[in-house]
This record gives sequence, structure tokens and C-alpha cells, in this order.
Amino acid sequence: MKSGEDNGFVDVIQFRSRRWLRPLQWMAAAILLMALPLCASPANAATADASSTHVYLLRGVLNIFSLGLDEIAAKLQRQGFNVTVANYLSWSSLADEAAAEYRSGRTRTIVLVGHSSGATALPDMVARLDRLGAPVKLAIGLDSVFRTSLSGRVGRYINFYVANGNGEPVAKTGQLRGELENIDVGRIGMAHLTIDKSEIMQRKVISAIDAVAFSPPPGPRRGTTGGSERPGGGQIIRADH
Repeated sequence: MKSGEDNGFVDVIQFRSRRWLRPLQWMAAAILLMALPLCASPANAATADASSTHVYLLRGVLNIFSLGLDEIAAKLQRQGFNVTVANYLSWSSLADEAAAEYRSGRTRTIVLVGHSSGATALPDMVARLDRLGAPVKLAIGLDSVFRTSLSGRVGRYINFYVANGNGEPVAKTGQLRGELENIDVGRIGMAHLTIDKSEIMQRKVISAIDAVAFSPPPGPRRGTTGGSERPGGGQIIRADH
């Protein structure tokens, strides 16, 4: 083979290699984007008081498919959070417990996290806590497999779901007072049985919890009593929440 032919053959191989590598480069970029936290954790998080925040983590069916929640719980406990991990079937009694702690003042910030059927139960738990006078500051669903709708008071509700699997977005109702985000993570390689165990997703969950637990509550606007309204969203946030 002549030298010119050799160079042409090499050029073809390099071109095909670049075409083959491009999807991997896109995938790497998506993973890096997912690795970025939803909100920056406070610089002084180590000295902040997390004891007034209670995080409830709801597992799915049979308690054997949501063990990533146990890993999240262990990491949160090391930060000083009060953490409860339970099966989704306990959501109603857990809501009663959380409301009692909120009314007593032992808990000032209620956070909910659920995977699979645990994520499906979160809207019901949010609504029950609202009726009991204990609004949820943050709720994070990891791939609910049934259609749900959200009502009541919640500072922020983040629903991570796998659209190319069995995951479903959460619907917003007219009774919702809060911020709802539906985020499809199926396109970056997440799957139903691994979303709770993914280091990327665990980092995002913990970062979002840190942001609400360690940030000061918003003060009331001038002319209001005890609350503030977010522009465009109509979200009401208790100044003492």
C-alpha cells in the first residue's frame, strides 16, 4: 500500500472513531451536569444545627428494592439530621408523628424522600401533613411508578422519574401551594432499580436537603404578616418554616 493510501486509511479510521466516541462524550457531559448539585451547600454546613430537621425516607415494596435510601440516611445522620427510614405503608402514621413533632417545636423542617412506591405515597403524605398543620419544606420522589397529583403546602417538590421505563411525572392541582419540578433522568442512564443507589442521585438529594436545612427562612414582605409570595408561582412560604 502506498503512503498516500496509508494516510487515507488512517483518516477513515480516525473519522469513524470520532463518530463512535461522540455519544460517549455526550454521555460523559450529561453525567457531569447531573453531578452538579441542585443548590450549593452552605460553607458553614458543618457547624449548622441540623437537629431541628427530620428527614423521612420511604422505601418501596418489600423493603428490598430501595436500599439506596439507607445509604442516604447514613450520610444524613453523619451530618446530624434526624432520620427515619420506613416502608411506604407507614406513610400515614409517619405523617401523624411528624405533625406532632412540628407542633411541639422539636422539628422545624420536615423533609420527605421516597423511592418507587415510597415516591407514590409522597403526595398523600404531603396533603395529610398540610391538613395537620405541618407543611413540608422539601419532598423528593425517586421514580414513582403510578400517576399521582400534588396538593397542599410544600416548599419544593422534586420528582425524578425515568420516562423510558415505568416512571411517571407528578400532576399539579389547583390546591397546590408550592413549587413542583418533574425531571426526567432516564436519558442519562438512570433506571428504576438503581436510581436510589446512584452516587449522582444521592448527591443531588443530600444537596437539596442541605440547602433547605441550612438556609435561613425568608422574611415576610412589607405589608404581609407571616409569609412571602414567590413571583409567578403563587407559592406561600411560612416565615417560621
